[in-house]
Amino acid sequence: MTEARDLLIRDATLPDGRTGQDLLILAGRIAAVGPALAAPPGVPTLDAQGWMVSAPFVDAHFHMDATLSYGLPRVNASGTLLEGIALWGELKPQLTQEALVERALQYCDWAVAKGLLAIRSHVDICDDRLLAVEALLEVRRRVAPWLDLQLVAFPQDGVLRSPSALANLKRALDLGVEVVGGIPHFERTAEHGAESVRLLCELAAERGLRVDMHCDESDDPLSRHIETLAFHTQRLGLQGRVTGSHLTSMHSMDNYYVSKLLPLIAEAGVHAVANPLINITLQGRHDTYPKRRGMTRVPELMAAGVNVAFGHDCVMDPWYSLGSGDMLEVAQMGLHVAQMTSQAQMRACFDAVTTNAAQVLGLDGHGLDVGCHGDVVLLQARSPVEAIRLRATRLAVVRRGQVIARCAPAQAVLDLPGRGPATIDWTLQR
Repeated sequence: MTEARDLLIRDATLPDGRTGQDLLILAGRIAAVGPALAAPPGVPTLDAQGWMVSAPFVDAHFHMDATLSYGLPRVNASGTLLEGIALWGELKPQLTQEALVERALQYCDWAVAKGLLAIRSHVDICDDRLLAVEALLEVRRRVAPWLDLQLVAFPQDGVLRSPSALANLKRALDLGVEVVGGIPHFERTAEHGAESVRLLCELAAERGLRVDMHCDESDDPLSRHIETLAFHTQRLGLQGRVTGSHLTSMHSMDNYYVSKLLPLIAEAGVHAVANPLINITLQGRHDTYPKRRGMTRVPELMAAGVNVAFGHDCVMDPWYSLGSGDMLEVAQMGLHVAQMTSQAQMRACFDAVTTNAAQVLGLDGHGLDVGCHGDVVLLQARSPVEAIRLRATRLAVVRRGQVIARCAPAQAVLDLPGRGPATIDWTLQR
């Protein structure tokens, strides 16, 4: 791990609106929060200058084995989910462990620079070589000092549909992958999908592991595996340890059925992860007009008491040609797609890429309370809403009390004829 350090952050604004706050980090943990804290001898100081200090960003859903592979072996011409899956199948035989590690490490550098210090990555286990699993286990080891990487054993081709997937999944867990994955809507029949949910939840319960399933990533309103996932979560006592990712079929479901479904998800303590950038890109591809938005019912899930997080999902891979590891971009897209424009809802979108996502991963010590890890991000913004609006510059990224990334403040100088020079401040101070 990164060597635990001491650090005093002066004059910070906190996400809850408190201003003029100091944060004292001792031995890598937050020891005190409040105004005008006494500075222990020899502790270095970071002047926040009134900017906002936040807990680090957390990505609750990503595919690091595919990241930065855009254009290999070709580009997804249709832009559809199914062509992306087929394209990944073409690429897998050409993968090497060295290239996988190199691309993943490059992405982790991007992530750290953006204040993203925890990622849950699904890793495909349907290649009998388990090449990607071994590569990402090595990446996890290397980045551990500055980034928490949690891995999901993901049967991309279906745990029942692919002959060796179940055996490979168990091998991946034996090697140290922490979470059981699944993709029930991609099995050959709805019955096989439901059977895969049962089988995989029982495997997780037997091993004491978490579950994260690509669940109902479809425009088909009859894809209802989230109901089965909620049932087995409750039956097996897995509350709080299970996540349904994507859940895009919910955007097409009948409202009456959803009125029954939402309480079931909440009662089972199942987390939900939406992936705004990718859901809005891949879904609704068979529609003419009107076109469906593609993202699950985020505000309704939140109102029902479900913990909802956002994930980046893809960056420059067979499914998505853009992205930079910026979770504020993810939050901004989620805000727009879900039409979450009240002040409370916009703050909830910020939580979806910080505190809510940390709950999905089960991270201990994430936050700004005394006793939490000394991991923070200094943002050139004065509120969570402003951070989303500006995709705020990460002025400093701190891990266990040590500054591990810095960025100069974003500013521009105008020199307009007849007006003279002026410095632009995109923030609105009231």
